Amino acid sequence: MPLGTLDRTPPPLFKQGPSLLSKFVFFTCLSLFLMFADTRFEMAKTLRSSIATVLAPVNRVLSMPGTWVSHAAAYFESQTTLKNSEAALKQKLLLQTQQASQAQVLVAENAQLRSLLKLKATITTPSQAAQVMYTISDPYARKVVIDKGSTSNIALGSPVIDADGVIGQVVRVYPLYSEVALLTDNDQATPVLNVRTGIRSVMFGHPTAHSDVLELRFVSGTADIQAGDELITSGMDGVYPAGLAVAKIDKVERRTDSAFAKITCQAKANLGNVKHVMVLQPMTGNIPDTVHEAGKSGDGKKGAKK
Repeated sequence: MPLGTLDRTPPPLFKQGPSLLSKFVFFTCLSLFLMFADTRFEMAKTLRSSIATVLAPVNRVLSMPGTWVSHAAAYFESQTTLKNSEAALKQKLLLQTQQASQAQVLVAENAQLRSLLKLKATITTPSQAAQVMYTISDPYARKVVIDKGSTSNIALGSPVIDADGVIGQVVRVYPLYSEVALLTDNDQATPVLNVRTGIRSVMFGHPTAHSDVLELRFVSGTADIQAGDELITSGMDGVYPAGLAVAKIDKVERRTDSAFAKITCQAKANLGNVKHVMVLQPMTGNIPDTVHEAGKSGDGKKGAKK
């Protein structure tokens, strides 16, 4: 058979339509045309309204599960909120109960602070208020820690008092707090003066595991001293200002086997439950610089004369 008589057209199964590029260009142009026409002439407004009306029931039905889930979540959230509110109210009630129980303590502290302020007005020595943080646990030492240290210009050896009398003396100074040895501490010795007789002596602390005792030692058994005498600081040590209340003589025992009387005292200050105190500057720190300079210049002149 001659080649010219053959059918060169592909069979229907392999017939090819427009190319993909042609389809992409056509539909792109059609989309741009429709968007322009809709923006310019609002051609699809009626069509969109009709479709939205037809699909409204379908949208409502399809949104119902989401609505139910939202309502359930809101229900459980409200239950959680109510439980949290109840817990918060109970906690607030407990806090108010605690505050009510502490009201009496605050009233007592307020009275003590007022007493300290009145005392500060009568003291010429520089001073500053401090609060007792805690008591050092030691059965044979009596020390407390206050909330002022070297950053607050607390000096080593500073006298510490409350509204009733002397508490003790600063024995260790840290940047943010200090240790105060109470009068009843075993290492404390306080020069005192008997207000009634003017006799000077030294009072020592003598703590034991069960009691706190203050003693006047090395006082002659024939000295004019008796129970009820008031003791104040004598100022002879250069640390405590003179005239601060220290203790009251509780008992005097005159023994025939000793030249000295056994004298026990009761501290005027509340050493066991002190909360707020006043820290005084040591008397040695109150000496004017001019006195030291004058002393130095005097020594220099004496040396020059020599």
